[in-house]
Amino acid sequence: MTRDMRSERTKWKIHGERVVDENRHIRLSIASVELPDGVEFEQYVIRIPRCVMTVALDDAGENVLLIWRHRFIIDQWDWEVPGGYADSGEDPAVAAAREMEEETGWRPAEVEFLFSFQPMIGSADAPQDLYLARGAELVGEPHVDEAEAIRWVPLEEAYRMIGSGEIVGGATIMGVLHALAMRAAGPRRGP
Repeated sequence: MTRDMRSERTKWKIHGERVVDENRHIRLSIASVELPDGVEFEQYVIRIPRCVMTVALDDAGENVLLIWRHRFIIDQWDWEVPGGYADSGEDPAVAAAREMEEETGWRPAEVEFLFSFQPMIGSADAPQDLYLARGAELVGEPHVDEAEAIRWVPLEEAYRMIGSGEIVGGATIMGVLHALAMRAAGPRRGP
């Protein structure tokens, strides 16, 4: 990074932010913003608590655990990795394992943090953490509100499902692509 890149000459100024509505899952506000060239405007800002998702692979690393569910906001059925909100004060890794079990009935032996991302960085602060589980034990039934179907899907089939629109969620797309990239890279070396 060059010195000019750190000068903050293009940083937007926030003159204030007022809350329009909020509950435990979302906070909607309007920010008064000024661009570096002096243009001022108002922009909606969405703030969502941290969400955690788990890419669960079977012991062989060939299949990914997906749930089939309807998303009313886009009025579409799709296949997704399990996930949800981390409770206030809850360790995100614990939340990822809990959500996987609640939504699928499968308990991961352990989860490994992969990365965090912001899916709508221009309009929302919606931190998303992606975890990896290798292997899982079936310990019960999923919660009735969570999934229409649960299936271990071969990674190549999941990749094709992205192209056909059967998988549309960003975390699931990243998880499938990450699992395929890990497999292509071969076994891990070193610590």
